[in-house]
Amino acid sequence: MNKWADLGVRSASALVLAPIVVAAIWAGGNWFTATITFLGVMLAFEWSSIVFPSDIRQFSIYAMASICAGLLVLDLGMLLTCGVIAVFTVLSIASSAQSLNAWKLIGVPYVALPIMALVVLHSDARWGLYTILWCVIIVWSADILAYFAGRIIGGPKLAPKLSPKKTWAGMGGAMAGAAISSMAFSHFINLPSWPLFGLAAVFAVVEQGGDILESALKRSHGVKDSSNLIPGHGGILDRVDGLIAVILAATFVGYLHNAQNAAQGLLLW
Repeated sequence: MNKWADLGVRSASALVLAPIVVAAIWAGGNWFTATITFLGVMLAFEWSSIVFPSDIRQFSIYAMASICAGLLVLDLGMLLTCGVIAVFTVLSIASSAQSLNAWKLIGVPYVALPIMALVVLHSDARWGLYTILWCVIIVWSADILAYFAGRIIGGPKLAPKLSPKKTWAGMGGAMAGAAISSMAFSHFINLPSWPLFGLAAVFAVVEQGGDILESALKRSHGVKDSSNLIPGHGGILDRVDGLIAVILAATFVGYLHNAQNAAQGLLLW
């Protein structure tokens, strides 16, 4: 099988999706919140469809958790919003007629927490836009370099039982792509390059881990793609699995560095 067979359709899909994502980030405000909340509903649909096939109650719980995460966090704050997400998690568990497993336990937080984090990071008037752009750019760069390094260099597999196509060479490419794009971006917005250079390389590992986690979800439930919404890519979850991991890591690091403002804490060192 031609190892480049999917390159054309992947590129075409990226050319369609990238401008939509960038436009929403650039518009900010209600446009960004609405777009991200809609994304959360799509994630809710895909995760619940994999873990709870044909269960409309679970989709409703997941979707409401994502909607609340996106629309309420700026009014309620992160702590109370996390409490709301916890309530929906309990509802999901209580509504499950089958035995519990890890995928059912983490599903609601997985789709709702990154929506909350995206809205919080973007809400900073000075650095929010740059923070989201930085995260998206390093994830896209990591994905692209991982793809080409993995196919050109090949070599030992990273996690053969969970994600057979991933290689250690791809991981190296992801780290290089994220670090280099971070240096270019930080130079463009006049920030010191080296702290973000190192952080981007670490986040590239997080991004690959998020991809592997989603691959494990699909393998454990016997599905190839999270859905067929995006030609050449599968579903929304297949495209943002790494971004979800990076956004959560970025929010954690941002608040760890600056307890009052995660966006500033992430970019200003």
